[in-house]
Amino acid sequence: MSEPVGVHPDISDLAANAAVNKISWGAVFAGVALALAVQFLLNLLGVGIGAAVVDPAATDNPDPSTFSIAGGIWFVVSGIIAAFVGGYVASRVSGRPSRTTGSYHGLTSWAVTTLVVLYLLTTSVGALVGGAFSGLSSILGGVGRTAATVTTAAAPAVASAVDPIADIERQVRSATGGNDPAALRDAAVAAVRALVTADEASAEEARNRAADALARAQNIPVDQARTQVQQYEETYRATVDRAKQQATEAADAAATAVSSGALLGFLSLVIGAVAAWFGGASGTTRTIATTDPTRRVG
Repeated sequence: MSEPVGVHPDISDLAANAAVNKISWGAVFAGVALALAVQFLLNLLGVGIGAAVVDPAATDNPDPSTFSIAGGIWFVVSGIIAAFVGGYVASRVSGRPSRTTGSYHGLTSWAVTTLVVLYLLTTSVGALVGGAFSGLSSILGGVGRTAATVTTAAAPAVASAVDPIADIERQVRSATGGNDPAALRDAAVAAVRALVTADEASAEEARNRAADALARAQNIPVDQARTQVQQYEETYRATVDRAKQQATEAADAAATAVSSGALLGFLSLVIGAVAAWFGGASGTTRTIATTDPTRRVG
């Protein structure tokens, strides 16, 4: 019994379909090369325009933040253009008649280009391309530095602040009086330092010891020494609180910058992928099919 017609596809049809949809890596790498070249040229153009705008002798140059925003926008736009051109070339060179296959060639070209750019920016090889990808390098580097700022800001604030005890120590050591000024001053400094770092349970005892030591070192009444100790303690607490507030604000600003940079990078890459997809679709080769084997297509 013969097979029903159309149940099993012909082997030649399967082979032809596979050939039409098969990816051409040569075409993909051609698109990658052209995309990198286009982005290189556009970034050089952006650097040239930016340098031409700046006049070292003038005082009305654009604000640095304006340059940063304009540079980021320029890099994103140049990346989208380069992705579209690379996708178009990859699709056109592949010679595939299917728009979907051409679009996948464009998307693959964009993916390889992105990986190549990231490789150039994260290895010493990137030095060979100089400022070609300086825009993205600045963005990624800024994100990395901002992330490091977040880590630093999360550390104890006092560690990065000027030691509040230093001023107290200078005041105590500059005082005169007592039978052995050096020893008495050292004892007073140690007592005040122990006070400001003591817990609540031992604070009162440390406060009394600091007042006594300061009174002996400066040869002043204990009540007057207590007043000075209270001032030193208040100054220390205010300095610590201010340092903590500054660290918190820095951490918040850093986190916002990291979030904004990551979202901007995500959106620019997604738009580049879409541009490469449509570039591949636009570059699809148009073919003319004929069922007459004796007919020549000119």
